[in-house]
Amino acid sequence: MSNMTLPRRAEVADRTAFLLSKRLRLFLAAAAAVLTLLSCYGVVRWLLGYSVLQPRSIAVVIHIATVLPAIPLGAYLLLSLKGDYRHRMLGRVWLALMMVTAISTIFIRFNGSFSLIHIFTVLTFMAVPGAITSARSGNIVEHRKHMVQFYIGALIIAGITAFAPGRTMWHWAFG
Repeated sequence: MSNMTLPRRAEVADRTAFLLSKRLRLFLAAAAAVLTLLSCYGVVRWLLGYSVLQPRSIAVVIHIATVLPAIPLGAYLLLSLKGDYRHRMLGRVWLALMMVTAISTIFIRFNGSFSLIHIFTVLTFMAVPGAITSARSGNIVEHRKHMVQFYIGALIIAGITAFAPGRTMWHWAFG
């Protein structure tokens, strides 16, 4: 026997998946898997030359390069243990990816103007400080609410709209 004590089951449960319901965990995992695979499929098709549609600007390339790792990383953070060093460091990386993603969208315009999807840019600029403030103040319930809503809104809903007919990801994956 060693002197090392194992965490009590309740302590581990408090740090897992924000105590999200089983349905929500399943939804988050499935949505992240589908969006990640579909996005990677589209990018690979484009890189191999199966889609002739080119990114309109460097902002599109930056957007895709930051959002692709943010999808699975965000899901991992929502579904894994909370509060340890790894969670805090990966959380910072995820928030940085999301901020760069949001900043890049300012330079992505459709027919010269902003579109409804740019609402998610504003959401990101509001959610990141809220998530940081609630975590630093120890308000984990509020932090959980920010992160789940932020992930669903800024990545899942926005990700689904990225595959709408006529959009770049639609052309890359299905065109």
